[in-house]
Amino acid sequence: MLILRDTDAAIAPTRRSVVTIGAYDGVHKGHRAVIAHVQAEAERLGCQGVVVTFDHHPASVVRPESAPKLLTDGDQKIELLAGTGIDATFIVHFDEAASKEDPAAFVKRVLVDALGAKLIVVGEDFHFGHKRGGNVALMRELGKQYDFEVVPMPLVPRPDGVAEPVSSTAIRRALAGGQVEVAQQLLGRPFSVRGVVVNGDKRGRTIGFPTANTEVSNQMCLPADGVYAGMFTCADGSVHGCAINLGRRPTFFEHADVSLLEAHLLDFSGDLYGQQVSVTFEHFLRSERKFDGLDAIKAQLQLDVSAARGLVGRK
Repeated sequence: MLILRDTDAAIAPTRRSVVTIGAYDGVHKGHRAVIAHVQAEAERLGCQGVVVTFDHHPASVVRPESAPKLLTDGDQKIELLAGTGIDATFIVHFDEAASKEDPAAFVKRVLVDALGAKLIVVGEDFHFGHKRGGNVALMRELGKQYDFEVVPMPLVPRPDGVAEPVSSTAIRRALAGGQVEVAQQLLGRPFSVRGVVVNGDKRGRTIGFPTANTEVSNQMCLPADGVYAGMFTCADGSVHGCAINLGRRPTFFEHADVSLLEAHLLDFSGDLYGQQVSVTFEHFLRSERKFDGLDAIKAQLQLDVSAARGLVGRK
């Protein structure tokens, strides 16, 4: 997949494009349906298929106090887009100045001058530009001027029968409830986060359950506090089943400020400190709770690890 940026010097289209535009946070099933249509139309028209997205989620600039947590970081998003088979991704630098750009100016600068758009495919509720002033109707008017067509696509319904479309918002809501299996249905893959293994208090090691304390950016979305079964990918690419504890450890800390992500890898020994790793949440096991002491914790951890082993230990 070719990666282009609007900060590159002297961008000019080598051939015309079929384009879709959006934050594409999560690259979920709804996004993939749009991209698949882009690819089909690009092949039919002899064009390149392009996803236009942003280096920062627009909400993090426009309304940072209420911006959503991210389902994918920048690298994850690019990797997932590449996995769709799209020809190119065009990354727009989004800052305060960009947030004030007139919708028509954005279309001219990015879609026409940089990409030579022939066809634009967007969701039927698509809005863009300063104060979300651009929409499908405006895009169609601009298409008459700049020789491109616009295809609004219906939103993809949820596969579980809930009466709403697949969306990043629905995925965040599922994660907030610990419903990682629902999030997986909407994403089309298990939810995962990336981080660096850092030193912890090593309390788990003292009771026979060492954990990899994984530090994740506070911009990233995490599931609800609780215990999960999932997979742990090391820096060398090796993958291990794991029991994941995400929470504030109320047995030891009455008022912890933030939740910690700790993964106990099944049948693993080795040094993970400093590694960039990925933690994937596949099954919810239980909510976090306070225990009477170390013996009670150890007994519960044995049950948690046994449950995780039954779910992910043989993958």
